Amino acid sequence: MNPTALAWKLVPKIPAPLARWLFDLVADAVWLVRGKGVRQLEANLRRVVSDSSRTSLRRLSRQSMRRYLRYYCEAFQLPTWSGGRIDQMVRLDGADAADRAFGQARQAVGALAHMGNWDLAGAWACRHLEPVITVAERLKPEEAFQEFLAMRQALGLRIIPLEKGKPAFPELLAAVRSTDRWLAPLLAERDLGRSGVEVTFFGEPALVAAGPAALALAVERPLAPIAMWRDGPGYVLHFGEVIAVPEASSRAERIQIMTQAWVSVLEEQIRLHPADWHMLQKVFVADLDPAKRQRLAGA
Repeated sequence: MNPTALAWKLVPKIPAPLARWLFDLVADAVWLVRGKGVRQLEANLRRVVSDSSRTSLRRLSRQSMRRYLRYYCEAFQLPTWSGGRIDQMVRLDGADAADRAFGQARQAVGALAHMGNWDLAGAWACRHLEPVITVAERLKPEEAFQEFLAMRQALGLRIIPLEKGKPAFPELLAAVRSTDRWLAPLLAERDLGRSGVEVTFFGEPALVAAGPAALALAVERPLAPIAMWRDGPGYVLHFGEVIAVPEASSRAERIQIMTQAWVSVLEEQIRLHPADWHMLQKVFVADLDPAKRQRLAGA
């Protein structure tokens, strides 16, 4: 049995305080080894807290790793949580902005960073906002992906898998067009395809997904920046003001302007809550391998 499958079976049976303690131990062990993921996390956080000393950066990355592993601990436990427990774990910030995003049609597109616990956010949104339709990267091994897929579907989320070499956008567009009421929150501050948009992020060029802006334009719905951070034992789910469709001569220019706008909003939320940004992959152009940087330059 692979470790993920074992975790799905065992973690829900462990008392919650003990499970959190065990996952903190795992987080600390991974942080101490300082492997590739932790080094990249620190490289990303260095842009957020540029005036930080090495000691304070290491302290921040440890806190971030603990919160990242806490996300996994909660994900394994989520299928056993009652609706009341889910409700207690999330507090909505920006309710008026959320209402403006949905409008009378009750349809909205969200641009998210990898902050807080996005699966819990989706479960809460299905209960209190609208049904969630979103995209999830196909993980390896396949068994792990199927376990996470089953968990998300059980919580009410409709998941469209993102597979290498196969764009998810057409299926996502068809899904929202065939549904009356929906929220399409897309984790987007890392480009997983070949259609990324280069933006300025913490003062540097970065490559993010075009999906949120492209979807909002395609279905003529508002685009809302959405952030999430830990607040005591629970989380705050924050809706920012909707991004207006700009006056521009081309669709590509509108996507560029709208993407930079939501990135700038989420940049501020990450700056306020850096330990809740769980980004262990490359985002900034300067960190990309030379071959990909050359392709970007050519494009």
